[in-house]
Amino acid sequence: MAAYYNNETLIYRDGAFVNAADAKMDLYSQSLHYGYSVFEGIRSYRTVNGDTRIFKATEHFERLKRSAAALNLPYHWTTEELIEATYEVLRRNNQQDAYIRPIVFAPANMSFSLNTESYIAIQTWEMSPFLGNKALRVSVSSFQRPNPRAFHIEAKAGGHYVNSILASQEAKSKGFDEALLTDMEGYAAEGPGANLFIEKDGELFTPSTGQILPGITRQTILDTCEELGIAVTEKKINLVELKNADTAFFCGTAAETVGFASIDDTVFPLKWEDSISSIIQQAYLAIVTEAGLDKVKAQLAQRTETLV
Repeated sequence: MAAYYNNETLIYRDGAFVNAADAKMDLYSQSLHYGYSVFEGIRSYRTVNGDTRIFKATEHFERLKRSAAALNLPYHWTTEELIEATYEVLRRNNQQDAYIRPIVFAPANMSFSLNTESYIAIQTWEMSPFLGNKALRVSVSSFQRPNPRAFHIEAKAGGHYVNSILASQEAKSKGFDEALLTDMEGYAAEGPGANLFIEKDGELFTPSTGQILPGITRQTILDTCEELGIAVTEKKINLVELKNADTAFFCGTAAETVGFASIDDTVFPLKWEDSISSIIQQAYLAIVTEAGLDKVKAQLAQRTETLV
């Protein structure tokens, strides 16, 4: 049995709470054969007050709805009922710090006939940061992100992630921790499941939208930078700029925020603990646990005074 569940684990499946070990799907489903499904990656946290909080729950379930619409998957659930169901799954599984995976999948349909129904499941499990806590050795992948005119790349569709798996497996087979994919023009795009930020001279830069998945964590970082007064620019980033950066990091719901040690053979010169990026990392953890940003703001002010 996989480590994601045991004989007592419950999931939400089409309006009912069922045992994960007994849950089934049709082996003739379009989702299994063609990757025709949409999903979300969400996290819940134990806050500093001891409560359980699903971070950006509304934003995630609204994106799930948009993803389903983009792929013409029937969708008849409300965001409110899915949030309520997710909290109940967490409660029944006695989980607070958890990873949450809602998935909308298709019925048996071994043709491309128009679907008139779909199903939903919400699963939860305990998961450490997806890419670990240590600085990553990252490799520029030989794989590019899909052509935006070939897919709705803003949708989190199951089939899209074959591209991610190929890139990640390639990097790990070469001894790296993770991959960085480029876009169709050869600019730095994103990781297999995380967005990219680079730091140069105390400023942050991130690939502009259009050929990336505009992540919810990415937007949280942008909002946090605005609140903290940290300069951040959305732009096309070529590989020379990337390799001349002071440091870089990935961000995403599963990965949270994790720094780079190197890209290919280039080691970043700035120590992570001395970077603005590390302050963003601390700020993100403070936000998701509702600890507040007072300590982070004080640290940032102290760093600014030291540099002056």
